[in-house]
Amino acid sequence: MLLARVEGNVVATRKHPSFEGWRLVICQPINLAGQPEGSPQVAIDAYGAGLHQQVIISSDGAAARAAVGDRKSPARWMVIGIADEKEPGVLA
Repeated sequence: MLLARVEGNVVATRKHPSFEGWRLVICQPINLAGQPEGSPQVAIDAYGAGLHQQVIISSDGAAARAAVGDRKSPARWMVIGIADEKEPGVLA
C-alpha cells in the first residue's frame, strides 16, 4: 500500500474489456511530507477521488482482478481509500 495523490484521469478510446465501467486515475506516490516518490501509477478508482486528493493505493493485483471480475485482467493498482487525515484530528 502507498500514499498517493491523484494527478489526473485516464482517457482512452480503447481499453481492456475488464475496465468497462471503471474510472482510471493517475496516482503519484508521495511521502508523508507530500513530496513525490517513485513513478506515477494508473489505478482503478471505485471511490470517486478528486484531483489532487490523497488516496491509499494497493498493488494487490489479485484483489484488483477480483474487483473487475476478470482473472486475466491487466489490473494491478487500485484505490482502496481516500486519506482525509494524516493522523487523528489533523486533516490532510
